[in-house]
Amino acid sequence: MWLKYGVDIEEKLICIEDIPRGKTSLKCPYCQGSLIAKKGKVKEHHFAHEQETCRPVANRQFPTLPLYDDFNIQLSGKDLAQLKLLWQEYGAKNYPISSYLVTPGLLKAGMLRKNVYLIPPEYELSDLGKIPVGALELTQFNELQEPLLLKKLLKLELDFEHAKHKKAADLAYRLTDLRLYRAQLKRVLACKLYFLEIETNRGILSKIGVTTRHIQERVAEIKLDLVKHYPEILNIKVLGTWEHRGNAEKYFKHRYQKFNYPIGSLTEYYKFNIQEANNVLSELKKMQPLILTQIFIEVLEDNSSLVKVAA
Repeated sequence: MWLKYGVDIEEKLICIEDIPRGKTSLKCPYCQGSLIAKKGKVKEHHFAHEQETCRPVANRQFPTLPLYDDFNIQLSGKDLAQLKLLWQEYGAKNYPISSYLVTPGLLKAGMLRKNVYLIPPEYELSDLGKIPVGALELTQFNELQEPLLLKKLLKLELDFEHAKHKKAADLAYRLTDLRLYRAQLKRVLACKLYFLEIETNRGILSKIGVTTRHIQERVAEIKLDLVKHYPEILNIKVLGTWEHRGNAEKYFKHRYQKFNYPIGSLTEYYKFNIQEANNVLSELKKMQPLILTQIFIEVLEDNSSLVKVAA
């Protein structure tokens, strides 16, 4: 968990991806300390305090979107290794998992479920358990994630209202938590997911990405990015776009990481054979654009009577 938002002089939240690296004029939303934008090639892009890091950030207590940045579901290293082994040896082959292979940690985390139709009952990976190993299809991933996004938003709103009613000492933190979460949610809701087929003189590439602009504007920019690596780009075809599906981009990268084909500093490219590419496109086409509920509309419009200056 990294701090990815700072506030400007007007108290507007600014994402790390929207500014250059280095010292900024932005402040920490929790303590108002000055921030430095860290945008290297190893760690995730994030803000660091210029002086001492404040407690909420140092303790990683600020809220993040469920199943967005972290797909290991906070499993211990031992449980994660066991889950991957169970998938490789049993789940991927549709074999039942015997109870003696099941660990308490995996059960407690909801990674496995009992198949009561087998005699004796044995276990299989749950939908949640398929996420760390990238085995859950995108449609099922969305169906699992969406209620979690809403549940966390509701909890943060209730926490803020409760703190406000009690005039709690941490009221300002609760408000900041809620603002940060809504900003993250707004960012993914505002984006459309796109999938491209890029024909070059050296073969076919695929690209996944998100944008808030018209897709042809993004395609023109991508062509400029690629020309230094592939002087002869024969064609870029938009195979699909999905409105308000910015939430699915990182899970796609996780699910298909073994096909990732970085081109210099460009990391969102993939190399599939014809059959693999067809399978990926078929999976994407099963995914419907997100239908915006009233709550999601309010988030997109920054329209909530709950998010007020704590007073």
